[in-house]
Amino acid sequence: MLFSTQGFLILFLPLVLITFYGCVQVRILRQLVIISASLIFYELWSWHFVPSLILLTFINWIIACQYGKSHHKAWLTGGIIINIAMLGFFKYANFFAENVDDIFGMHHTPWNIIMPLGISFFVFQKISYLIDLRRGEKHIYSLIDFFEFVTFFPQLIAGPIVRHNEIIPQFEKNPINPQLWENISKGLCLILIGLVKKAGIAESIAMTCNPLFDQAAQGQLLNITEAWVAAIAYSLQIFFDFSGYSDMAIGTALLFGLQLPYNFNAPYQSHNLQEFWRRWHMTLSRFLRDYLYIPLGGNRCGPIRQSTNLVTTMLLAGLWHGAGWSFVAWGGMHGVGLTINHAWKKISPFSFPKPIAWMITLFFLIFSWVIFRAENFSTAAHIWQSMLGFNGVGTYKIRHNIIFYLAILLVLFCPSSQNLINKYLRPSKWIAVVGGIAAAYFILLIGGRIPDAFIYFHF
Repeated sequence: MLFSTQGFLILFLPLVLITFYGCVQVRILRQLVIISASLIFYELWSWHFVPSLILLTFINWIIACQYGKSHHKAWLTGGIIINIAMLGFFKYANFFAENVDDIFGMHHTPWNIIMPLGISFFVFQKISYLIDLRRGEKHIYSLIDFFEFVTFFPQLIAGPIVRHNEIIPQFEKNPINPQLWENISKGLCLILIGLVKKAGIAESIAMTCNPLFDQAAQGQLLNITEAWVAAIAYSLQIFFDFSGYSDMAIGTALLFGLQLPYNFNAPYQSHNLQEFWRRWHMTLSRFLRDYLYIPLGGNRCGPIRQSTNLVTTMLLAGLWHGAGWSFVAWGGMHGVGLTINHAWKKISPFSFPKPIAWMITLFFLIFSWVIFRAENFSTAAHIWQSMLGFNGVGTYKIRHNIIFYLAILLVLFCPSSQNLINKYLRPSKWIAVVGGIAAAYFILLIGGRIPDAFIYFHF
């Protein structure tokens, strides 16, 4: 079930909220409601996914409990290996087997492995918890707390990647408190903003983006205008699609009185790549920083080692996004870009004016998204060549051009969703009326469409 469907917005979510607040005074009952709703939400995708989710969650809880009793870190090491092995099998088994077969000149027939939806996200949650225990965390949670932490349906499929110590302590707090109506109003606003981003902007821009990338994949030459439109369109599409999902996830959690970490902060307004990764998919960025980059040595070593750490981290970040060399190449581009960024700050007495730095960063991001979106290297190379003018100038008529240009203005000049909600919006009956009309319009709009899954559901 998708957030951006009528079934979720006018049936599933209201029923869960009614049941939740009907027993909200009893902690264990409200937790059981959320866990049950989360498993139903996951089962609506495919019941085949549910056993692996439950089994892996239970195994990790048992491992944490055994460590709590014995304090032998071998339990935690084994748990981390099990999680990585599960992720590796479901997501990368065919990828690695195909590459091994290619080395020996053999043909690989793909194994029929169905990857559980959201495994990249909920495996990272468990790994971070086990690593925190290794680092001295003392929190061994009850089974019901741990299950709610892992399965909480707003963040189950595509994040944000929530840490145990951010969310589990909130389970104790009764949602009926002085912040109740503020949480509900902010939650509804974020859900509406996310719905507009997904159904109103991302899916409209996809109608421009997808045909152009499909043409390039089929070997058709794009002119410079078409290539730049394709690259810019995908840069817009992936932002509005994923940030829209994150807004709806955070907003939905607020309806239950739970605060998830924010995931986007106007990333295309960044002046360098470091700043971009502090603003884009923020929960993944901090996971990579805290559990990979810093343990590798971070910036506490010489420049060559630091550069190696950066590139290694970003290569693995690319591989995390998908089992394909194009994702690895995208990660490598960002790793090299971050290395240059760090080196420039250390050795150059000259710094670019902010507008120039912003333009350089933006052009790099648009170029790099091409390899992320393209089906293969040849398609990406074709689009890059066209962007550089090797295949003529030409023109292109953009579909939904008003939305396209509005999207550009929004990403370049408007505040992030959380800043809009927390700093600029104030209680107003007019905002409520306009929001209600907008919500009704978009709920009717999505009822006439075949829903498109959020882009990050594939990762």
